[in-house]
Amino acid sequence: RWGARGPHFVGLGGNGEIGRWGEIENLESAPEFVREVLGKIIRWEGDDLPVSALPADGTFPTGTSQWEKRNIALEIPVWEADICVQCSKCVMVCPHAAIRSKVYPESKLANAPLTFKSIAAKDKDFAGQKFTIQIAPEDCTGCGICVEICPAKNKLQPETKAINMKPQLPLREQERENWNFFLNLPNPDRRQLKLNQIRQQQLQEPLFEFSGACAGCGETPYLKLLSQLFGDRAMIANATGCSSIYGGNLPTTPWTKNSEGRGPAWSNSLFEDNAEFGFGFRLSLDKHAEYAAELLRELGNRDQGLGMGLISEDLVESLLNAPQKTEADIHDQRQRVELLKQRLDELLIDQNNPKSKIQNLKSLADYLVKKSVWIVGGDGWAYDIDFGGLDHVLASGRNVNILVMDTEVYSNTGGQSSKATPRAAIAKFASSGKPAAKKDLGLMAMSYGNVYVASVALGARDDQTLKAFLEAEAYNGPSLIIAYSHCIAHGINMTTAINNQKALVESGRWLLYRYNPELRQQGKNPLQLDMRSPKQSLEASMYQENRFKMLVKSKPELAQRLLQQAQAEVDARWQLYEYLAAQ
Repeated sequence: RWGARGPHFVGLGGNGEIGRWGEIENLESAPEFVREVLGKIIRWEGDDLPVSALPADGTFPTGTSQWEKRNIALEIPVWEADICVQCSKCVMVCPHAAIRSKVYPESKLANAPLTFKSIAAKDKDFAGQKFTIQIAPEDCTGCGICVEICPAKNKLQPETKAINMKPQLPLREQERENWNFFLNLPNPDRRQLKLNQIRQQQLQEPLFEFSGACAGCGETPYLKLLSQLFGDRAMIANATGCSSIYGGNLPTTPWTKNSEGRGPAWSNSLFEDNAEFGFGFRLSLDKHAEYAAELLRELGNRDQGLGMGLISEDLVESLLNAPQKTEADIHDQRQRVELLKQRLDELLIDQNNPKSKIQNLKSLADYLVKKSVWIVGGDGWAYDIDFGGLDHVLASGRNVNILVMDTEVYSNTGGQSSKATPRAAIAKFASSGKPAAKKDLGLMAMSYGNVYVASVALGARDDQTLKAFLEAEAYNGPSLIIAYSHCIAHGINMTTAINNQKALVESGRWLLYRYNPELRQQGKNPLQLDMRSPKQSLEASMYQENRFKMLVKSKPELAQRLLQQAQAEVDARWQLYEYLAAQ
């Protein structure tokens, strides 16, 4: 089919049945806007909608990709509970949030479907509870990355893992029922989770789900992780590119919200100004919080008795000075904000109170809860088109987080060469292999001295990726995470892309490090290398990808010369970083 979003292909089941593309799951229970507007667009009836049916301000509700059941996977993963070690690596790497894990009381299984699987939780922190990994059969794209990364094997049948691909069609109905039951199981208390451990952190509900990205996408696991960790308070400025297409691919959007109605606020901006766009988020948030604090002091018992005494001094003090570093801290601050709102409602009843100031404070009260600002985009945006804006934001010293999903090529517009494209790689406008070296964005950012910088590759070291996200968000200043993102434009098997990431790091083509300025204050080196010295040749890594291998076939002498230059660059870069980390 051809639609507004380009060609769409329906999934074909084992007996030839076509997937239910264009239908909405549980239409009756869907929100009115989904039924009356989005549903019609999904059914290719969008041209029949009057203009008045569309949002006047251009905003669309989040959490709508859950209603668009694509059924494009011929095979889906099946969980083998008795083999599973409950590491949750499959959950972390899933590009579409179609695999999830939960820990819950056994009593919640009272009305479970007959085919629903569960097993005793192995983590001592969840002793006596049940553990389940569940697949969303109609949202899975069948990429198979979960199987590739699974470390658990059947000792008697090594070819069988804890996750294995099976035909989707025979499983569709039962797994749909299991998925719906799974969603209604309680999520764990975020305050109790050890977020530095993947097996517990991945129990967090993802607030980015079922995107329209390529099957096996290397970018989306990073966004899903961001949404799990900070999504209930995140504001995201997204540069034009792949992430803006699958992030805001109307009629549905993968950004969603939790049961409390909290989720990321997301907006797309242009290639050339997204860094400045996100910087504006930070400036406006800070100004709103500043004004809220000013009103709070004026209405409360602050400033040596000059306040009006309408709000208790303890509440004012805690709202302004309580730490907001952990999930428990954020929860407590939200509770205090609710108490403040209740008090403001009481004050509004008395006509003698300054009504305008009370109303203003009530409208601004939520800004007293810490917000997490993320500026997101690809390498084409960060290395090229808006590098000036990115540099401006880094130099500002303000508390913003920048996530660059580096595919080393302009993926969204057809695979043109960017300043992130490595030497010897073939791309559009570099048909004879890119002759110049890749720009070292991380080293440039570190030169400021007060910017947190991390270079990560989830497929190579997932724990290092998790640590970098937590440190970056906790750092009170600008932070930059450069995340390697494998891409179909590399000419690789997307199912085994995790192995490509490992080879990338083992050859030294991609470095894993964290630069944390706070360590300098402790008398430590701020730069930490999170990898061993390269042990694999660059050639072995590069020629796993068609973007390098093609040049060997068309221009072998040039390919050999560029390979030698690239190897020399990799060696020199490793020696430089090793030297800097040792000081």
